Amino acid sequence: MTTLPRNTFKHALSDGKPQFGLWAALADAYVTELLATAGFDWLLIDNEHAPNDVRSTLVQLQAVAAYASHPVVRPVRSDTALIKQLLDIGAQTLLLPMIDTAAQAEEAVAATRYPPQGIRGVGSALARASRWNRIPDYLSEAAQELCVLVQVETTQGMENLPSIAAVDGVDGVFFGPADLSASMGLLGKPGDPRVRDAIRAGIQTVRAAGKAAGVLAPDREIAEGYLAAGATFVAVGTDTGLLSRAAADLAASYKDKAAAATAAKNAKGGY
Repeated sequence: MTTLPRNTFKHALSDGKPQFGLWAALADAYVTELLATAGFDWLLIDNEHAPNDVRSTLVQLQAVAAYASHPVVRPVRSDTALIKQLLDIGAQTLLLPMIDTAAQAEEAVAATRYPPQGIRGVGSALARASRWNRIPDYLSEAAQELCVLVQVETTQGMENLPSIAAVDGVDGVFFGPADLSASMGLLGKPGDPRVRDAIRAGIQTVRAAGKAAGVLAPDREIAEGYLAAGATFVAVGTDTGLLSRAAADLAASYKDKAAAATAAKNAKGGY
């Protein structure tokens, strides 16, 4: 019998076990599958700032299904139609961007629930999520394994944080340092002490509401500060950053060695 997949990420958050993730922004199933073998607890398949769409997200979900890393999908916006499509292709954890009010958070949760609890369209017979109706009672049980994460990344969102975190069905709140810093008048300074202080305070607010708190923090020192403040899911890097940095370091290591050899040769008169 086909069974509903267990959302290991959601249950780990409920148990308070820190979950370390990596941003998958290269929008390629082969790359995302490679990342799934690296040992991260979760991978963020990004549709907001990466060139993904529903179909490219689908093949990445299929590519990582055999591995322990849990796929988290971020749509380009928190939109009922997009949420429906992503859930139907099998996403069980969504990170919904730019949530500024409790009402928006409530709308996001409603989009993940079937009526009468919500407004998710019923099309499970066509959906990978239900294994094309081979999962018994999918319609009544699906919400148990769905994880709804809302992203707070503006000063308005921070002001409304207590009410956002209190929304029933919100499993966690994720802080976006880049957009938050811009909203605070600190564009391009996500590591500014004022931004870090705001996020640490936000983490404590979310945890006090009994919800999980997350953040993107590629800098190890900053990440450890957020973990100490109570963050339970932290993205500690991006695939684009890792590849770009490693490629540049490798190229520089050879060019610097060659330049040093040429300088030494010239110092000896070229002989």
